[in-house]
Amino acid sequence: METHQSAAAESKKIRYAIVGLGWFAQSAALPSFAHAKNSELVALVSDDPKKRDEISKQYNIQHTYAYEQYDDCLNSGEIDAVYIALPNHLHQEYTVRAAAAGIHVLCEKPMAVTVDECEAMIQAAQDNQVKLMIAYRLHLEEANLQAVETVQSGKLGEPRIFNSVFTQQTVAGNVRLEKEKGGGTLDDIGIYCINAARYLFQDEPIEVFAAVETNGEQRFSEVDEMTSAILRFPGNRLATFMISFNGAKVSNYQVVGTKGDLRVDPAYSTQGEIKHTLTVDGEKQERTFESHDQLAAEFVYFSDCILQDKQPEPSGREGLIDVQIIRALYQSIETGGFVKIDTLERHQRPTADQTIKRPPVQEEPDLVRAAGPSGKSS
Repeated sequence: METHQSAAAESKKIRYAIVGLGWFAQSAALPSFAHAKNSELVALVSDDPKKRDEISKQYNIQHTYAYEQYDDCLNSGEIDAVYIALPNHLHQEYTVRAAAAGIHVLCEKPMAVTVDECEAMIQAAQDNQVKLMIAYRLHLEEANLQAVETVQSGKLGEPRIFNSVFTQQTVAGNVRLEKEKGGGTLDDIGIYCINAARYLFQDEPIEVFAAVETNGEQRFSEVDEMTSAILRFPGNRLATFMISFNGAKVSNYQVVGTKGDLRVDPAYSTQGEIKHTLTVDGEKQERTFESHDQLAAEFVYFSDCILQDKQPEPSGREGLIDVQIIRALYQSIETGGFVKIDTLERHQRPTADQTIKRPPVQEEPDLVRAAGPSGKSS
């Protein structure tokens, strides 16, 4: 482990392997290294030879590995950190193996499928003294962090209500529709709404409820088409959200206080402008935030945590709490009632101090055997 860290300190760049070359890794993560000056992409891990071959040429990457060669990659001395962009059910295994090799881990959300898996990941990072960060890109994104500042400033009065809608089309065959791989509306898109409610209220829910509906289409044979949820927070506050894999592309949230409200739209997108509409005592103000490279910000932040020996704010504990809430929501769906929840304490919250701005990716990269949830190749 000391060898990895000393090499990184000398170069002032953290060397990454991207593990999993699906749509999101190709469209968002790979091109972002151009804007992440303290980070270097040096290796790819994928079971698809065509992806390994074409993408390594596209980004001039020397080292490629199949999944069965993952340990060779970890022990090669070529990398300091992994970015895990695998299906959800593989997050624990690939995190624990990396930690055991002394490699730092940036893992996509949801952190894992179960609470036990999350706890094993946290323990592995602690035991091996490596950094573990869950890829909550919005914890570094200006518009969302300014929303936190607005809500906490008192401009809205006392914040009472959070409401969000996050919907998209997801085509048959997409991994998000496979239950065994950790798919489902709550795990894939509901986590954004849950996390936003938590960072805007700066608190944890104490009771949750969820209901689902499905239209009977074959693509929803394993996971539900849509989910509606209620999160009850301390101080008699309520958060609600509606999510769907069979809706138009919608992504927004609204916080309503006793004096005003703030609407953010689109709230959870990886790119493009984000608009705030703040209404206080009937007076409306609008503010637009420029598009930024959110994945570059993640790599810059995590690399800095490694180089400066700082604990990432979007920690394993942050990821575990969301999974606790998701599992409680599934329990509510099964029982038909509210489920009380006692989450871990959270002493760190995202604030505007964490804002990192990087120029947006100008050109869509050429994708290799990858398509987004809607079936489009970009």
